[in-house]
Amino acid sequence: MFEDIHALVEFAEAGSIARAASRLHRTPSAITRQMQRLEAELGAQLLDRSVKPPRLTPLGIRVVAQSRDVLKHVDDLKALAATDAEPSGLFRIGVSHALADGTLVKPVQALTKRFPKLRLSLLSDLAGDLIAKVRAGQLDLAVVLRPHARTPTWQAMSASQWVLNPPGCLLRAALLGILDKVGPPATIAAEIHNMHLQLAFIKAGYGLGLLPERFVRRYAGGAIRIIKPKDLELQMTIAIVRAGPLGSLEAVAAQFKDHLARAFGK
Repeated sequence: MFEDIHALVEFAEAGSIARAASRLHRTPSAITRQMQRLEAELGAQLLDRSVKPPRLTPLGIRVVAQSRDVLKHVDDLKALAATDAEPSGLFRIGVSHALADGTLVKPVQALTKRFPKLRLSLLSDLAGDLIAKVRAGQLDLAVVLRPHARTPTWQAMSASQWVLNPPGCLLRAALLGILDKVGPPATIAAEIHNMHLQLAFIKAGYGLGLLPERFVRRYAGGAIRIIKPKDLELQMTIAIVRAGPLGSLEAVAAQFKDHLARAFGK
């Protein structure tokens, strides 16, 4: 039916079956059969054949108008899947709480400058929830921290009170896994879903916290002492999580990865 719709639009624009056939590199009889097939499919007369050459009926004119919309939507679908098409529309990015700060501004600005037809949506959440959203198709990609830890001798802090992200945070899970191996279970004084609020509670003496050093230096103003046990190695790697091909948005994902590497590599 799609090819028949295409033939109808070409007929309307060319003004005759012969010219439509020439434009589509087909024979006039083939175009005639397509017109008849489309009329049978719709159960309506689209061409007035009482005149020479045939012309569109009033209903045919209305069908052509909607057919143009159909063809445009099909073209849009092809562009959406084409990796060489200009990216446009909504690009949904998830960012783990530990990375959601001003460092992201430049990478995002670079994307909107490079791809002017793009609209960006940013969501900050726990890494586990972001990964689930990527798998469910609710995000195009997510930027999360992946822990790489070796067990330290950290008994002195294992019994301290902690201000941490809620369950689902990979950073929290890595820390608690270390503490469970070196001493009694850690006491969690507060579970807070926002790094700035965590920082406020830590400054108030509510407990120890685990926050990115760059974030603490930027926002704590020297009011918090940064503790770095020499026998503790808790390293985090920034990872981009995707569920599959992104079509025309592949270029956006690649650019965003490059800009992130430069922004967080400083």
